[in-house]
Order: sequence, then structure tokens, then C-alpha cells
Amino acid sequence: MRASILILLLFISGLLNSQNKTIAAGEKLVFTASYNMSGILTDLAEVTMQTSEVKTSKATLMQLKCTAVTYSKWDSFFKIRDLYESYVSPNYLTPYLYKRDIDEGGYYKFMQYNFNQKTNTVNSLMRKKNSKGEFWEEKKTLTIGSNTRDLVTTLYQIRNLDIGKAKVNDTSQFTILFDNKEFTINVKMLGKETISTALGRKECFKLGISLPKNNELGKNTDFILWLTADDNKVPVYGKFKIPVGNGELKIKSATGLMH
Repeated sequence: MRASILILLLFISGLLNSQNKTIAAGEKLVFTASYNMSGILTDLAEVTMQTSEVKTSKATLMQLKCTAVTYSKWDSFFKIRDLYESYVSPNYLTPYLYKRDIDEGGYYKFMQYNFNQKTNTVNSLMRKKNSKGEFWEEKKTLTIGSNTRDLVTTLYQIRNLDIGKAKVNDTSQFTILFDNKEFTINVKMLGKETISTALGRKECFKLGISLPKNNELGKNTDFILWLTADDNKVPVYGKFKIPVGNGELKIKSATGLMH
């Protein structure tokens, strides 16, 4: 459970610098996250993904913000207060700043990446809390590949890809930066499927995501994600299986879509 409920969404990436034709500032997607508890799929948390325009002294950026919050009745069992956010260029979704602030069942961790696109480096700040409740931090400068992105940015990037051109069983490899380490994931096109959602019946692209055996969730990890087969490519349903259990993510509402 320590891995965030957002992990289902955040371990999928599209790292091409394609022009943004899908994501608009003001978009808001709300999901219900469920987990299998003693054989019963139980709604545990609400996940929200939203975008907004942010103006700085030098540029206008887009904030990509993802949060996960357990419903109050479950806080005493396993309280989750997670925040993931990335600040990107609105035209190409190129990341400049990434933050991850997670509090899960008493486990706390903060990560911050400042991207330098010209030098392919990242200034990283990690802050954790020990068993005594004391905070400590670590700063590093990392050299990354030219196509390496943070978790939030890569999630939104895939919605800009022309997925409709992919054939069944086509597989692509992508690189993400997580906990100061780069690793590669495989994204496989499983086909199209029409499913019932809170937004109505939707034809969807069905994608399978596989992680390397040494990922933090363990080797028996499996993700499947459904994106609407339209210009918005909204993630409407997801299923995940990890060594400690399995669960689902279902969309509740979608507002502010570009198309």
C-alpha cells in the first residue's frame, strides 16, 4: 500500500516532444480508487488530476497537479495525503519543476526536481522523516537522458501521442525518473474496448504497462489502463496488481476538456 494509489496512472509515459493538442488549462478529472480488502473491492480514496495556468516573471507555464486523499472513514486505517505536481511549457509539456509530497500511513517523503533542458541535468532534493519524526534531506545533481521525464509530465504526454496509429501488440519503451533513478517501462497496445463509465459508454484504447523486475513494487506487477479513443484520450478506468494486492481506478467526472 505504501506505493501511492496514483502509481497506476503515473507509471505510464509518452516522452516525445509532440505539440500539445490535447491538454487545456482548467481540465479536472476526478476518480474513485478502490483496493481489494479481504476479497472485497472497497472504495478507499479520491484521486484528482487538474491543470491550471501559472504565470511567472519569465514565462507562462501549466501546472499539472495530481492528488490522492483517503475518504475520512479510512484515515484511521491507512491515511493517505499525496500530492504530485509538475510545471511544464503549455505548448510541448516540457517539464521545468516537479514535486512529489507523499504522506501514506505515517510514511513521509518529499522529492523535488529542477530540470535543465539544455544540459540534460536535474537538481534533486529529497526530504524524508525518520522513526523519531526528525527530517533529513539530500541534494544531488543528476545527469539524465534527453527523453527522460518525471511521472506527472509523462502521464499527460501519452495523451498527446497518436495512439490510434498503433497496432495490437505494438510495444514501446519509455524512460522515467523516479526516486533519483532512471528506468525503462514497456507500454503495449492491447486493442480497443468499449466500456461503461460515469461519462457514459466509451470506446477506449486498452494499454498494458509492464515494469522492470527491480521496480519498487516487486516483480509481480501488472497495470492495465483504458483511455478514451477520442481527441481527449481521458483515462477512464484502470486496474493494477501488485504483490500486496490489487485494485481499480474509476473516473467520476471530467470537466474543462479541450475537445
